[in-house]
Amino acid sequence: MAKKKKIEDKTKYIPQLLEDIMGAGFGRYAKTIIQDRALPDARDGLKPVQRRILYAMYHDGNTWDHAYRKSAKSVGLVIGNYHPHGESSVYDAMVRMSQDWKVRLPLIDMHGNNGSIDDDPAAAMRYTEVRLAKITQIMEDDLDKNTVEMAPNYDDTEKEPTVLPVPFPVLLVNGATGIAAGYATNMPPHNMNEVIDATIFRLQNPDCNLADIMDIMPGPDFPTGGIVQGEEGIRDAFTTGKGRIVVRGRCEIVENKKETQIIITEIPYEVVKGNLVKKMDEIRISKEIDGILDVRDESDRNGLRIVVDVKKEADANLILNYFYKNTDLQVYYSYNNVAIIDKRPEQVGLLGLLDAFIAFRKDVVIRRSKYELDRMENRCHIIEGLMKAVSVLD
Repeated sequence: MAKKKKIEDKTKYIPQLLEDIMGAGFGRYAKTIIQDRALPDARDGLKPVQRRILYAMYHDGNTWDHAYRKSAKSVGLVIGNYHPHGESSVYDAMVRMSQDWKVRLPLIDMHGNNGSIDDDPAAAMRYTEVRLAKITQIMEDDLDKNTVEMAPNYDDTEKEPTVLPVPFPVLLVNGATGIAAGYATNMPPHNMNEVIDATIFRLQNPDCNLADIMDIMPGPDFPTGGIVQGEEGIRDAFTTGKGRIVVRGRCEIVENKKETQIIITEIPYEVVKGNLVKKMDEIRISKEIDGILDVRDESDRNGLRIVVDVKKEADANLILNYFYKNTDLQVYYSYNNVAIIDKRPEQVGLLGLLDAFIAFRKDVVIRRSKYELDRMENRCHIIEGLMKAVSVLD
């Protein structure tokens, strides 16, 4: 019998350790998550998904001076042209930008059920309608004047801005939260007037110190109100980017003929009102502390109002302090100011964030001025030619 020919296996194997393969893959993944998904840019204060939503709506003409459009249409535009991810992530980002109890300055005007402070979910995107808020128009007005770099979208069919030419520090006004790989950010919102005044002061006095800025901008300004305690924590956060403060609800004790009432009109930031009322009522039922007659949520379209009826002979201050200790009527808020600066995640204090924005804004104004100068020079060139033509016409 003839011997069978041995078939040579020409496949080449490259021996590599599993940990090296995993390390390289995770490194690329982490870089994408950090730079292009979870952390805000220090210049315009937006994450990529937020920037793409605002640009897609602006590019489509879905602005404050036009009629509302279905949210599903805007979400489809964002996914199809700029952000090829799940529709729920895009719609959730859109809803958050419209909730005035989550952000200090809503960037999207949503018509319909966009959730509530009781943590009710927003209606499905086929039911709600959206358009850009009036303030967002100002944030995108100079896009057509070569003020920022435009980059190809994911399939090279369109261009999208790498950053929006915002005229004020959106990151400080609206704050940010996000979890990346190895990094997380947690910035509270601040008062818009104070932020703009602090930015102008820093621009006019580049050598000023933190104390000068804190005279203008003493601390955060949460959209749900509340009382902020802990000046040292605010100073630490403004200096290093990390710090911890106490936020407690705004309460008033009112004495009537039959009973005493504790009236709560503001609650700490990101506390779910329904859960807070439920916990307070559980304390009443279990009689952990005596003297509570009733806990009612009387909130309506005029504002938040939680009423606790207390027996006339009971100590209302003692009950209020018990609520502070055992419910979310008082919470800790931890600063962690991490933002993308020069394409790198950095933990920065208040002065660093202001300086990053001012440097970016100077660049925007210079680019806009150069664009307008070039356009005027081109127009002058045409006018001079027309004048020359008219002078020799006869």
